Amino acid sequence: MTRRLIVREESWDIGGGFSITRARKWAAEVLMVEIHQDGVRGRGEGVPYRRLGEKLDTVADQIEGLRKQIESGSLTRAQLQTALGPGAARSALDCALWDLEAKRRGVPVWQLAGLPEPKPLVTAFTIGLDKPAAMAAVAAENAHRPLLKLNLGGPDDLARVRAVRAACPDAELIVDANESWTPVAYAEYAGELSRLRVRLVEQPLPAGQDAALDTIGRAVPICADESVHDAQDVAAAARRYDYINIKLDKAGGLTEAIRMVQYAQERGLAVMIGCTIGTSLGMAPAFLLGAFASVIDLDGPLLLTNDRQPGITYADGLMHPPPPELWS
Repeated sequence: MTRRLIVREESWDIGGGFSITRARKWAAEVLMVEIHQDGVRGRGEGVPYRRLGEKLDTVADQIEGLRKQIESGSLTRAQLQTALGPGAARSALDCALWDLEAKRRGVPVWQLAGLPEPKPLVTAFTIGLDKPAAMAAVAAENAHRPLLKLNLGGPDDLARVRAVRAACPDAELIVDANESWTPVAYAEYAGELSRLRVRLVEQPLPAGQDAALDTIGRAVPICADESVHDAQDVAAAARRYDYINIKLDKAGGLTEAIRMVQYAQERGLAVMIGCTIGTSLGMAPAFLLGAFASVIDLDGPLLLTNDRQPGITYADGLMHPPPPELWS
């Protein structure tokens, strides 16, 4: 068996930039992985998880360290799960191997993985952190979308939510505090967020301070993001959270994300399928888990100036199944 591995760094402009509490981004820096075999090509995309210190070069180095095994065909997808830990490198390789196998067998990945046939999904549209009036203006421009996600992180957070709710009285709202609140702040905000019909609060407290949730009332369901990376974190999250946000770049690929869904279901946890900002290639594998999720947040390509072609079609608040030319 002979394979050819291609690893390429890419930069995709974000229209107008995008802010959260920790940083402002002007481009999505992604790592593209291609594995060629028998005249077909499997592809995967990874976005370094900077909160854990990942960078494009370090992610690329992890992949290059496995080049010999990948190109010889001696590294299976199952072996990859222990060869690399959770993160963008394993995610890109895992997704490329799924795509390659599907194309070589002539069947879609969802069938290989035993997943439901994908159907169009409602996805959130994310509004970056800004002043209340600015966030309300973006919300008004996107009032036709059924689900809006607000990035928060400051003393004006309630004003931000009020402004967006006034601009979009009919939209469902979820908010992401990005670890920026204290237990006291959450307790103060929760009642008002409930009155503003906020459906979900994502990661209100810093990861590692989850125990404080034991004594906080639950006016609005809480979702773990930074507190949950892979399957081994799910059991602890189940004691304190209502949802977990599964992102392939955190988990290390589709294989681990499937395990996380199974663990969540066993423990009665609801699932949110999320993303880092990337192209449609990064969204396509995660899309397959949509049937198991109560909330979908796979809007990364909508924030880019341009996307891969062909890409996923987004229309009327829905994202449609990825074309096989993009990813199987």
